[in-house]
Amino acid sequence: MGTLKADLDTPDFELVETHISYVFIGDTEVFKVKRPVNLGFLDFSTLAARLDACQAEVRLNGRLAPDVYMGVVPVTRSAGGLHEFSGPGEVVDWAVHMRRLQDGDRADVRLLEGRLTAQHIAELAKHVADFHARARCDEETKRHGMAESVRLNVQENFLQTRTHLDSYLTPSQAAEIERWQLAQLADERRFAERAESGRLRDGHGDLRLEHVYLRDDGTIDIIDCIEFNERFRYADVCSDIAFLSMDLVRQGRIDLAERFLAHYAEQSDDYDLYSVVNFYESYRAFVRGKVAALLAQDPEASSETRARAHREARRYFLLSLAFEREPLEPPRLIAVGGMIASGKSTVAAEAGRLLSAPRLSSDRARKRLRGKEPHESMQVDAWTGAYTREATNALYAELARRAEVVLESGRSVIVDASFRTRALRNMIRQLACRLEVPFTFIECVAPRETCLQRLAAREQAGTHESDARSGLWSAFESEYEPVTEIPRAELTRIDTSHPWEQTRGLIERQLVDGSARSDGTTR
Repeated sequence: MGTLKADLDTPDFELVETHISYVFIGDTEVFKVKRPVNLGFLDFSTLAARLDACQAEVRLNGRLAPDVYMGVVPVTRSAGGLHEFSGPGEVVDWAVHMRRLQDGDRADVRLLEGRLTAQHIAELAKHVADFHARARCDEETKRHGMAESVRLNVQENFLQTRTHLDSYLTPSQAAEIERWQLAQLADERRFAERAESGRLRDGHGDLRLEHVYLRDDGTIDIIDCIEFNERFRYADVCSDIAFLSMDLVRQGRIDLAERFLAHYAEQSDDYDLYSVVNFYESYRAFVRGKVAALLAQDPEASSETRARAHREARRYFLLSLAFEREPLEPPRLIAVGGMIASGKSTVAAEAGRLLSAPRLSSDRARKRLRGKEPHESMQVDAWTGAYTREATNALYAELARRAEVVLESGRSVIVDASFRTRALRNMIRQLACRLEVPFTFIECVAPRETCLQRLAAREQAGTHESDARSGLWSAFESEYEPVTEIPRAELTRIDTSHPWEQTRGLIERQLVDGSARSDGTTR
């Protein structure tokens, strides 16, 4: 392989070394050759094993990058000793042949240059959620995501880094990470519930920023999934997305990391991911630290590569430690309620944006719980079907349960529902009291004519997450109990009929600097 590197490391091809591959990058194409290594968790030591891995890489990456992977080609050696891709002579190795993607479209490059937007993050979250929804899910994938299997991966990580971890962490820091990760896995119930809810899938396994390409035309390509070990790819979907959120945190963009998680949770209706996300973020950071440490010790890698890998390993290991620590500020519970068409969802979405927090929507949850898509109509007469008092109480109990999962992860949460009765408002407020987190109730108000105009526009559009229509106004109004029981310090009323910039300013002053009064003015 040393001769091959020398032959192809020319101005026509840039050579990038990883712990398992030599990647030759040309102007329009890329060739990836597996290194003949056995690292325990992968074995490329034989030619046959490398061919199998190349074929698996092309097949599996076709799921998220269908136009990028062009096939497997032989690496040949001529009688004169010249190595070529698909040349004459003896086949001495195999390579994955790929189309070259534009570096400027890569998510980490976009981030570095200030071109990775919140809209990119939202689109990426939906793309990954859609991929997970159609990914393989069966008893085999389920087995690999159970606590027992994940524990084997964790123990392997610590075993494989035991001899050199002291180059990056103090003994007490290393012991703290190991103790905390194993303690998380001791609560096997959480992991079993994830399995039973169908959240263990054949995912990507290596969802890093540098593997994501976001083109200006909206196309998303995600390359380089794990092909060499199914137990690293068969996992909780949270293990996949935590890799990317961890990577964003590593780059100093906690806001984008949390937005990615929030958008994914909303698109997939998977708010229970917050019960395990801190663990998986710590786990993923440690894995990346292990990989970087292996490269830092690789005698075949260049000195520059080893030095860079050493720096990266320390950062990742410290990040793994940081994910287990308590947040600097307590999480907050924000409930947004009001009459139908009073602007609740718009205000709740802005609150989520400002706090980079997930939004729990009663409209979406009601439909998802009944197997419906968010924009699928469930219109019925008032207080029938999914809108009976019994169904409504069950829905709000589920919203409270989901909110508790998010809060216990150390994150704020927005609950978007009408909260038309004192009992429903007290239910959500008591959750904040029990968990001892700050509580804010934002009541959205607007003139009756404004709300009816909004409902008419909604009916004309034809599709909307909410099933509320103008014909339900009177019935809803008669059931809506005035908000008089919530302490003034916890209550903000916002008239959403004002220009949006004014409304947004009120939301920001309430949630960011706390200067909004309960009557919607400022103090």
